[in-house]
Amino acid sequence: MKRGFLIVMDSVGCGGAPDAAVFGDEGSNTLAHIAQACAEGRAEDGRSGPLYLPNLARLGLGYVVELASGATAPGLSMQPEGLWGAATEVSRGKDTPSGHWELAGVPVPWDWHYFPDETPAFPPDLSIKVAQLARTDGILGNCHASGTEIIARLGLDHIKTGQPICYTSADSVFQIAAHETHFGLDRLLTLCKALAPTLHAMKVGRVIARPFVGETPDTFKRTPNRRDYAVAPPKPTLLDWAQEAGSKTYAIGKIGDIFSHRGISDLRKGVDADLMDHLADVIREAEDGSFIFANFVEFDSLYGHRRDVSGYARHLEWFDAQLTRILPMLQAGDLMIFTADHGNDPTWTGTDHTRERVPVLGAGIGHHAIGTVGFSDVAAAFADHLNLPQYGPGRSFL
Repeated sequence: MKRGFLIVMDSVGCGGAPDAAVFGDEGSNTLAHIAQACAEGRAEDGRSGPLYLPNLARLGLGYVVELASGATAPGLSMQPEGLWGAATEVSRGKDTPSGHWELAGVPVPWDWHYFPDETPAFPPDLSIKVAQLARTDGILGNCHASGTEIIARLGLDHIKTGQPICYTSADSVFQIAAHETHFGLDRLLTLCKALAPTLHAMKVGRVIARPFVGETPDTFKRTPNRRDYAVAPPKPTLLDWAQEAGSKTYAIGKIGDIFSHRGISDLRKGVDADLMDHLADVIREAEDGSFIFANFVEFDSLYGHRRDVSGYARHLEWFDAQLTRILPMLQAGDLMIFTADHGNDPTWTGTDHTRERVPVLGAGIGHHAIGTVGFSDVAAAFADHLNLPQYGPGRSFL
């Protein structure tokens, strides 16, 4: 029996991207800087001591950081027992769709549109269209902002006026925050879905619905009912290759949103703790030939963007501890690869993703050093493993 599991640890980069300087990210290194902060006692909130990732380190994580960037990640340099290497992206972006699509064999052939970091950030005709679709007399926000900060700042105005809170970031995104009760979750999702074609035509990667609850700034809290309306990949991806060949495909986390729900047989969502349980269930359930694509987003959404080094370290250690139950569940013929879609160094300036190489760590085929590969080579490896037709540019490293 052969099955494939592609696990994206969202934003867990390992530095060393050759073009990092073009993005203003030369020297960024998510894993190395977190490990160094832990070793120096600078990440002690809710945890303590050196970064402890025995399962990922055993697969080769420490060696990957050094391969990718020349940096040392204290505490992670165990002798590799798994497949290990680092992947370099060619798509001209450091965003979620670019990384995931290229990992699935489809590099992005265009430049994304980004909104300027000024107020107002959006062209007047776009703001008018949002208000018309929302059936309100205007919008709030219209700027670059952190999602939690802008909800705290404008949540009461939103409840009072009914106007949606619209904001963006350094990513190619248009985000709309609205209260699940006062504005309505269904109304928010309908608004984002109706607006998405306009933004996609502008080559804005995603329209993101950001529902929240609470009645005061100190109780406002985003809910798990986020929904991404992403541009569809321009060509068939690994998910499509697998489904076309008759394989069952599972999407865990926000994979369905990223791929516009194309090529997916079974979708399972939730917070990261739920997703780990979903992954365990799928390992038990999935039949021969299945391809499973999972994204664990909270490294990025809760800790990277918020520049929370301790929180990021805690989540890495939680994730690694979960692998103690996950890895022994794999069956003969399974291939599980852990990777990332970009970096988000919590020690870096600003709140944006960082342009980095990403780890490629594999369990299921024994010790196998693959060196530096491309993102698309990951898709080619799964096509090779599962005997799928391959339509992308990658080359298998198996």
